[in-house]
Amino acid sequence: MSLNAFNRSFCFLCAASLLIWGHVLSTTFTLALRNDAYTHTLLIIPLSVTLILLQRKKQGWKPVSSIRAGSTLLAFAALIGIGGLPWGRADILTGDVRLAIEMLAVVVWWIGAFVFCFGGEIFRRTLFPLLFLLWLIPMPEVALNRMVELLQQGTASCARELFTIIGVPVTQDGTAITVPGLTVKVAEECSSIRSSMVLIVTSMVMSYLLLRSFWGRTGLILAAIPLSVAKNGLRVFTLAALGAYVNPAILKGPLHHQGGPLFLAIALAAVFGLIAIVSRMERRRTPPIGVNVPRLSISGIK
Repeated sequence: MSLNAFNRSFCFLCAASLLIWGHVLSTTFTLALRNDAYTHTLLIIPLSVTLILLQRKKQGWKPVSSIRAGSTLLAFAALIGIGGLPWGRADILTGDVRLAIEMLAVVVWWIGAFVFCFGGEIFRRTLFPLLFLLWLIPMPEVALNRMVELLQQGTASCARELFTIIGVPVTQDGTAITVPGLTVKVAEECSSIRSSMVLIVTSMVMSYLLLRSFWGRTGLILAAIPLSVAKNGLRVFTLAALGAYVNPAILKGPLHHQGGPLFLAIALAAVFGLIAIVSRMERRRTPPIGVNVPRLSISGIK
């Protein structure tokens, strides 16, 4: 079977998923457009497709259809979708949880279609881009609210520590920090959940493209989490310091309302700095091509 035939089969199965779960995809992308916490969802499919195509161009593909494994995943996706219907109709599941389950079914179907058409070997080569699609699943509200609370607390604590470092008296009460002449509260909209999610997603992609070792990739992704808190804390610290000691109007100015991309850029610069450090460490751990590493011969020991 030619590669075009495999592509046509894959497109057919993807088209079938649109017919079955078109309303689920529409709801998910509408949520991404209306709610800042889900904006990163719009990046996932383009990034995943790009990474798969890069892998295909780099290594070339010789598809071998894996009908059994692919059919198993497709059946599992159908069971996820069908299994959630009775619970949803009985109002046991909330709308956001039901949407997450249905999107899980869509992602599993797409992965199953990929395995069915291209086989297990190509699946292993493209494991990261395919699993990256799991980011399409909207986080249920209860989990999202908890994440926002943690970001608020972490942001306030980070800003407090920055004031402490420069010697400014500061106190913290929950998500509110007080310096002489000013009290700033880190509200939900100040948690920067959108930029934090974008930072984590971007770090995952950059680690996949620019790093080689498992420990390096994992370390960078884990570092993106405190970095997201640190950038928020730096933003609150900067606004509070300028508002308290320069001009209170800054708290209502562009830096407050449109300054998110600036601090996201600072965090991304830190990510690329970490990538440079880890990449250098990886090169030191890998012997240059053509260099023979001496081995100890047991037979030579008397």
